[in-house]
Amino acid sequence: MLLREFDPNSSAVINPWGLIRPIPDCPRVAVSCFERSTFERMLARLGGEEITQIKKANLKTPVYQTRYKDTEIVLFEAYVGAAGCVGALEELFAVGVKKLVLFGTCGVLNKAARDCDVIIPTAALRDEGTSFHYAPPSDEIEVNPKYREEFIEILNSHQCTYTQGKAWTTDAFYRETAEKMARRKAAGCVCVDMECAAVAALAQFRGKDVFQFFHGSDCLDGGDWEVWGLSQDANIAGKDKAALLALELAVKLAEGTD
Repeated sequence: MLLREFDPNSSAVINPWGLIRPIPDCPRVAVSCFERSTFERMLARLGGEEITQIKKANLKTPVYQTRYKDTEIVLFEAYVGAAGCVGALEELFAVGVKKLVLFGTCGVLNKAARDCDVIIPTAALRDEGTSFHYAPPSDEIEVNPKYREEFIEILNSHQCTYTQGKAWTTDAFYRETAEKMARRKAAGCVCVDMECAAVAALAQFRGKDVFQFFHGSDCLDGGDWEVWGLSQDANIAGKDKAALLALELAVKLAEGTD
């Protein structure tokens, strides 16, 4: 099986550090999210100077430097999908970022959760391909081995409800069938996303500190799909609160960064 051919060599034929120039004095901590409108509101509120761009065949994504509570932070809009997301983060790390807080929407697999409730993934089922190029084959990978307690402190201080559990990471969102859903729930999954397992594998492989969290945006627990706040313009207050939580954690991460 091709996905069992894991090669632990950290150098490949094409390497991000061969294409990307480090930025002198680049902030060591970054905050990134997947939803465009949430990112735009963060940038509008904090302001920021463009310091570089992540360039792909059909996209250019600006990377900004900003300040929150006297802490210099990189702001970057994440790519959707495991392969694109990991490729962009490889380049972000090559620029000089050492630690990352990454957040975004997810599908909820338990109706007990509410729209925009915070979900902290503790592990991810690897139902995508990218992670298998960064970690030996397995069904699951650990997520967020560090900083959970620090983040929970922040959640409690902001009176946020939250859930911890496994994420089901899959590239094929139009193939999230009822049969698969039941199996993933039985395996302990509380949500479904597209990038978590791959990002966790990248962090492990490259030795970077990455903390990921979600806020529920739609519900797949039951016979009908419930959209909740999946739309870009829905539940803005809840999404902006998630952005605030990410920035608060970034400040904590920066305290321990050289």
